[in-house]
Formats: sequence, C-alpha cells, structure tokens
Amino acid sequence: METTTMEVKLLSTKMIKPSSPTPSHLRTLNLSSLDLLFAPELDFASVSRPCVILYYTADQTSIIIRPADHLQDLETSLSETLTGFYPLAGRYMKDSHSIDCNDEGVEYLEAKVEGRLSQVILSRKDEMIDQLSHLAGGESMGPLASVQITRFDCGGLVVGFRLAHVLGDAFTMASFVSSWATACREGTGKLICPTFDLTSFFPENDLPAMKRWPSLKNVRPDEMVTRRFVLDGAKISSLKARGHDPAAAGSSLRQPSQVEAVTALIWRALMGVSQAKHGRIRTSVATHSKNLRPNIIPPLPPMLCGNLISTVTATFAIDGNTEEVPDLKCLVGLLRDSFTKSKAAVIPREDVCLSVIESRNEILEVLEKEDVDLMKFVSWCRFPFCESDFGLGKPCWVSIISSPIKGFMLLDGEGGDGIEAWVSLNKSDMLHFQQDHHLMDHHFDILSI
Repeated sequence: METTTMEVKLLSTKMIKPSSPTPSHLRTLNLSSLDLLFAPELDFASVSRPCVILYYTADQTSIIIRPADHLQDLETSLSETLTGFYPLAGRYMKDSHSIDCNDEGVEYLEAKVEGRLSQVILSRKDEMIDQLSHLAGGESMGPLASVQITRFDCGGLVVGFRLAHVLGDAFTMASFVSSWATACREGTGKLICPTFDLTSFFPENDLPAMKRWPSLKNVRPDEMVTRRFVLDGAKISSLKARGHDPAAAGSSLRQPSQVEAVTALIWRALMGVSQAKHGRIRTSVATHSKNLRPNIIPPLPPMLCGNLISTVTATFAIDGNTEEVPDLKCLVGLLRDSFTKSKAAVIPREDVCLSVIESRNEILEVLEKEDVDLMKFVSWCRFPFCESDFGLGKPCWVSIISSPIKGFMLLDGEGGDGIEAWVSLNKSDMLHFQQDHHLMDHHFDILSI
C-alpha cells in the first residue's frame, strides 16, 4: 500500500493552568515510595513515557459546532479539569521528592496536518504516530503532563496525552482523560474529585531497600523496532478454545481470558526466539502489571490516583528433560493460575508498600540472572480510553507510541473488538519472532508501525 508522507506542523505551544488556583494547604504533594519507583532521575523512568493517542475521524467531528469552537471547548474544559487534578499542573522537586503544585500548567500544543487522518489510520507508521505526541511530561523540573491537539484537513482530530509516570499509572491516566472528556461534553458537574495523597493511606514504616533497575545507558533505540500484532474477536475466541485444558489439574471450567490467551501465544513465540539465540530452552518469566486498587482493604476512594501497581508473575522453569518450547495450554495454565491467585488476594492497607517493593525487587533479581528470560507485559485492555467522548463520539482508534526498550503492550482492538499487541524487540529478535509458525497459525495481522 502506497502512502503519502505527511508533515505535522506545530502551530502553537502554551501552558494551560487550572481554572481555579490550588489552595495553599494543597501546595505540596509528598510522593509515596510507590510513586518514587518512577522518579524522573531513574534510568527506567527516563524511557517510561506513558502516552495515549485518541483518533477521531472526519465523520465524527463533522458536527454542528465549528471546529474553532470545539478547540476552544477542549482547552477550556482542560483548564477546568485541572482544578481537580491540580498536581498535573505542578512541577517535580527532585531534592524533596515532592510535587510543587504551583499551577504552572500543563503543556498544550496545537498542530495541523495537510492530509487525511485515514492515511494515518491505514499506514500506522511509527514516525507519523510519534509526531502526534511531541510531548514533554516527565523531564525533571519540566511539565508533568502534556496534551497535543492535531487537526487534519479532512476534519479529523487527534488528541495525544502524556503523563509523567511519577504522578500516576494507567488508572490515573484513564481517570484524567475520562474526566476531561466528560467536562468537555457535559461540563464539570458530574466529575468525581480525585485524590492523590497516597502517603495518607499507606504506612511506609520499616520498608526494605529498593533495588534499582539496571542502567539503560547502553540501550540503542535505533536498533529497536515495534510491530503491531492484531487479533480480532473471532480469532481470539479460537485461540482461547485451543488454549483451554479442562483436564488440567486444578483447572476451572472457564476458558482463559483474552489477555491470558494472547499473552501465552506471544510468550511462547518469545521462548522460541530465546531458543534460537541460545541454542536451548531457558527458564522464562512472564510478568503483567496489575492495578492493586480492587484488592486493598478497607476499600479506597473511587478515584485514588498515583502509582498503585504491582506485578503478576508466571514462571516456566526448565528441568533436565526440557527440550521443547511448552505448548500453549501449559503457558495458559501458568498464567491463569497466577492471575486467579492475584485477583483473589486481599491486601491490607498497611501491607501495600511492602508488597509492591518486594514484588519489584523479585523482578529485579530475575533480571540479574544470566540464564533466565524476563518478558514484561502491560495490558491497557478494558481501561476506558476507547470510551473517551469529547463531544465527538468515541475514538475510532487508540494507540500508544513506539518504545525504545524491549516490551509488550496489549490494547483493546479497534472498536473494542479483539486485542492489539505492540511488541518492541531488537531487529534481529523481531525477525525470528514474526516468523514464528504459531503466530502464523493463529493468523495474526502483523503490521509495521
């Protein structure tokens, strides 16, 4: 398919401040140990750039109000939403490990493309997608959040949002985007006021030392490539059926979830890549980030923002007789057992910080082992990004940006159907990965981005 190169022209850059000043007693937000795991000065955080991009086609934006009026609505409602989400308009203070909620503002960019949004949707090229999110968000002393509004000649509109990880996780991002969309569409009357002060909910006494991520100074982004692997709902139903083993010991009657089935398929292909590289099967650990909020007792406020995530871990351990990559049912079983136990776990508030730090340290111990492969998955499936209606209808597509480090991101497919897996590997590993016959058997649509 031939595509036309399009240039994103930056029209303006400014700071959007909260519509009402932040009260003096809220001026300083002391960050918890859970937030400081993602502090900007850490190597890992420097490449951890949570970003979501929402795409609205021309038929969605061809509404009775003029485009200029709706752009003003987006800006005004952003300012109003920041009154509740005031830390986003502040600045990170490295020395005190806090947020100075000084209302300096969120970076706000407006851009224009002389072309059609449908060309971006069809081509999905990473150089084009990344231009739709020329955002700051996370650099020390800079803006903690950024927004980019990009207009297309055809009337299409793209909304990009990026948040410094030190301020929050995917739940926090989704809560803000949802609140902003509601404010733009209906006003602020229905918004739920968020809470950011994790330190007031979770004691931090006698915590173990936090291990640091290995240095990423030798990471070569130019040697990384991202591919998008797409399975629609029908293909996933077939995959779930093939991965289900009702005869397995301890197996429930339910089939695996979409995330479990797709993760198992990708994990198996990655184990094949490792086997080709090392000449043998190695112990392999698959992890998924987990939103802890539903597991914590007593229940938390409905919109407690910040970093409340831990890790679900599944391990395939080799023995002296292991010669082949395990089958899909084996890996599905390992994942399902881990997810089931994690979902049922109950964590008292006083144990949350300890639980998260211990889980993180265990992962870092795996990274230190030379003969073990670690596969880090993140799923944004079922987060309500696909429901973000700014008065333009729901987005026709939701994307992220390409990653400079190895990682595996799962998103809801277009229209909420199926799953898109964004796989980032070095170029040689990607060649082996996308030729895996198990991926081909399940008819993944493999798209370069």
